[in-house]
Amino acid sequence: MDSFTLVIASLLVSGTMALKMLLLYRASAGRAALFDWSLSGLFFFAGNIIGALATKYELSYVLAPALGNVFYVAGHAGILAGVRRHLALRPRYDRLVLLALAVLAMHLLPYVRDSVEHRLFLLTPVVAGINFAVVWLLWRQPDEDARHAYRPLMVLELLFGIQMGLRILYMLANANHDLTFMGSQFLQTSGTLFVLVFLSVVTMSCSLIVTHQQQQALRRASLTDALTGWLNRRALHDIARREFHRCRRTATPLTFLTFDIDHFKSINDRHGHGVGDAAIRHVTALSARVLRGYDAQFRTGGEEFAVLLDGAGASDVQRIAERLRELVAATPLVTQGLSVPMTVSVGVAAARPGDGQWEEVLKRADEAMYFAKKHGRNRVGIHGIDVPAGGAQAFAA
Repeated sequence: MDSFTLVIASLLVSGTMALKMLLLYRASAGRAALFDWSLSGLFFFAGNIIGALATKYELSYVLAPALGNVFYVAGHAGILAGVRRHLALRPRYDRLVLLALAVLAMHLLPYVRDSVEHRLFLLTPVVAGINFAVVWLLWRQPDEDARHAYRPLMVLELLFGIQMGLRILYMLANANHDLTFMGSQFLQTSGTLFVLVFLSVVTMSCSLIVTHQQQQALRRASLTDALTGWLNRRALHDIARREFHRCRRTATPLTFLTFDIDHFKSINDRHGHGVGDAAIRHVTALSARVLRGYDAQFRTGGEEFAVLLDGAGASDVQRIAERLRELVAATPLVTQGLSVPMTVSVGVAAARPGDGQWEEVLKRADEAMYFAKKHGRNRVGIHGIDVPAGGAQAFAA
């Protein structure tokens, strides 16, 4: 297959990449990385147009390779920009502009202008550096599940950077290549073929990343309470079962803390459901200030909540429960010109050696919470102290 045919094929693939990423961007609000990858496809498309025209017509010997290489480098940088945006980092198009100007200015130097080999020697580290930057950014992400979606792009970028390095080593080991711009020599034909494969696979790899991100967002939405942002009862079953078995294996404490907004129905009846919703958000926001950042927090009912604390001793859990109760009591809800005093009743229960399921622990925490409500509200009830433990012993701190 000659270079012109490969360039035309690359032009079609890059155009498809630009169009597909743009359509996905239009259909996926907020996925700005897709716009960056669409620009990347457009840059590759422009570079291939220049290559096709240079093959068929006499273009300026300086301008054609200069612009072609600018778009080629910009295409790779656009992929990096999209990855950075996907990872909530600045895309750094300012650096892309400076890089493009540097590549353009480089072609004005006689050393670069008069030799295809010199251009390859200078541009290879630039492009390979961009490839390896993509790999490094994705590799350092801690989410192993997300890394599975990143792996195809990581492998693609790594292999592309490596093949560029191998081509340079081949050139160094074999002199007198007599390369010409858009020629059909082995080095240039193989390079164009690698670009064609790269563009074909990178479109699928970027689409996979976005698809995985959307699936994760849907999964989070299915496990998250929309009003508070806390986990819902469906998530409670999955997380509590996993943590219960883990704590059994490691013999570490596991405790449920449950709480309920006192007189919540009267708040709704007196001020309306809008204030009621604000009250729920208010209590969960205050609670988050007291709880440890890694504690699993659940909304289990209308105004009922549960927190799963693992590894915490009895005294630490009691202190957290009291701080939560005190903070809510000391911080009234201020909304719509109203100041609504609020309190919560809290129940605490720890796992026991005889427990066969996590539900038993949660049930005892609920019993302790109902004890607190029955005995005046705005207090903490502890199963095994306030509520008889039935002879079983809780895990010690």
